[in-house]
Amino acid sequence: MADNAATSAVNRDAERRLMIQGLIRTVGMLPVLVLLCIAFYAMNGRFASWQNASIVMQQASINTVLAAGMTFVILTGGIDLSVGSILAAAAMIAVIGSLIPDITLSLPFGLGQFLLTDLGLLGILFGLLAGLVFGLANGALIAFLRLPPFIVTLGSLTAVRGIARLLGDDTTVFNPSLPFDFIGNATLFGVPWLVIIAFLVIVLSWLVLRRTVLGVHIYSVGGNPDAARLSGIKVWRVLLFVYGASGLLAGLGGVMSAARLYAANGTQLGVSYELDAIAAVILGGTSFVGGIGSIWGTLVGALIIAVLSNGLILVGMPDVWQYIIKGLIIIGAVALDRLRLQGSART
Repeated sequence: MADNAATSAVNRDAERRLMIQGLIRTVGMLPVLVLLCIAFYAMNGRFASWQNASIVMQQASINTVLAAGMTFVILTGGIDLSVGSILAAAAMIAVIGSLIPDITLSLPFGLGQFLLTDLGLLGILFGLLAGLVFGLANGALIAFLRLPPFIVTLGSLTAVRGIARLLGDDTTVFNPSLPFDFIGNATLFGVPWLVIIAFLVIVLSWLVLRRTVLGVHIYSVGGNPDAARLSGIKVWRVLLFVYGASGLLAGLGGVMSAARLYAANGTQLGVSYELDAIAAVILGGTSFVGGIGSIWGTLVGALIIAVLSNGLILVGMPDVWQYIIKGLIIIGAVALDRLRLQGSART
């Protein structure tokens, strides 16, 4: 009886430690986000205005979408450096697709014309499909040829950027009558559509990761791909999914960017976006080695990046120092990840 009681006590202690660790991972960098908001408000009262809060949320939206896709990839122990270039190419394709002329039918007996469809809206579909195709191409090279994700997506970063520039002939493509401009500039009950889309992406990602067998497989592949393969998990399918999802969400980010700007530019749009996405994921508690992470933590990480960028501008920080600070944050996030791993190993 005494042995059973001791065993039960040990089990309860282990469960309690796991619960505390899970709570720490869930809360993650939320206190840092709160402290940043308080600090920037103290330095500039305009930071807490509703107008500025709306700007911060919109700035965080596109990075949140990219970071959600990046979370899937990093959970498997991979990396996707191509999301910024995919975003630019998808934005370019979406804008070019939006320039397709509408089709109208002439009705008899003087009844005028009837708009059959607004084909410009197909730009959304074209942008999403482009992102999905690029992502699946990355996934196929990694899953079937066993190429390192870093090398594959680094190559894609350059190649897809070249495609984006070719599509736009190295110029900015405008469409002042963009049929899906509401995505980037309209609101629903006072909430910007960009924010709504980003939140829906986070919720859908959480459902996939925490409420589906696929989510279990993603964590398993990140934890130990060889063990996952031996247990019957189709690792190649998981890799195709996560890189396809990353590409698709980068395509969505491209559509969102095009809708906000009424334009796309293959040279500048999306440059260094992959760094912000990676920083958001790591700040949110997802481990670089895979198998550990939370999509809600990624949301907090994306908000930290947006708050930091906005706050530094409000306090008059030069652009050059903003890059330096962001770079230091990425290094700090990786160091924090290493400390978390060491702490988990000790427990």
